[in-house]
Amino acid sequence: MRFMLRNLTNLAQFSVRRSARNMSTLPDVHHLPQLHSTLEQAKRFAAYRAVDENLDYLNHRVIGVGSGSTVIYVAERLGQYLLDPKYAVHASQFVCIPTGFQSKGLILTNGLRLGTIEQHPSLDIVFDGADEVDVNLQLIKGGGGCLFQEKLVSTSAAKFVVVADYRKRSPKYLGTNWVKGVPIEVVPTSYIRVLSDLKTKLKCKNAVLRQGAPAKAGPVVTDNCNFIIDADFGEIEHPEILHRDIKMLVGVVETGLFIDNASKAYFGNPDGSVDLRV
Repeated sequence: MRFMLRNLTNLAQFSVRRSARNMSTLPDVHHLPQLHSTLEQAKRFAAYRAVDENLDYLNHRVIGVGSGSTVIYVAERLGQYLLDPKYAVHASQFVCIPTGFQSKGLILTNGLRLGTIEQHPSLDIVFDGADEVDVNLQLIKGGGGCLFQEKLVSTSAAKFVVVADYRKRSPKYLGTNWVKGVPIEVVPTSYIRVLSDLKTKLKCKNAVLRQGAPAKAGPVVTDNCNFIIDADFGEIEHPEILHRDIKMLVGVVETGLFIDNASKAYFGNPDGSVDLRV
């Protein structure tokens, strides 16, 4: 059996090497055709630099691919490693773990191997976006509705790298730039109770059940078949305390406050520069 597996592995690597003869080198992001907006350019600058500076292609095998508009370019960059003869053999061994339905599609579209968190509960590295990043690398995530799976994957990794555009960089506190509230995933039957507790016990300014309109009548339903509440607390000076207090409420599955999780964050700017926060 070991002999057969070894032969299959060797055959796969030979196939990659043979096809690599017609491959192209890893493109320089500044030499690619421009995208339709400077904002999308900024996202791509951040994603490409984050992957290039943090992906250890010789040793990393299990890679988390997050959700959101910036992660589109993370998956794109990872896929380009498959097309470069220098990296192709190693890149063909990457197993990519998604954080939701969207990222599954990104992984497959870019020719990467799809895995699951059940198969690979320990990851080497995760690349994901954020709705806001404060000066201490605390995050608000969940604007896209994937916060539980994003947190499951990011906290299962040895390294979590945030990729975002310049709008997501808070000058100090969370809740400064992102004013839609902290996303909170809740069990559907509990949402009335949680809405009440957020207002009476935690004194949030406002809390609403996220709706799916105009694409869907009724509330947003997560990939885990739960509801999402968006709770506005204004500027959040102590997100670790708020996260703990929200988690204590009956019915709460997870919060969109990611505490002491990220190791660094890349922010793309329209002029092509990328700012790093560590």
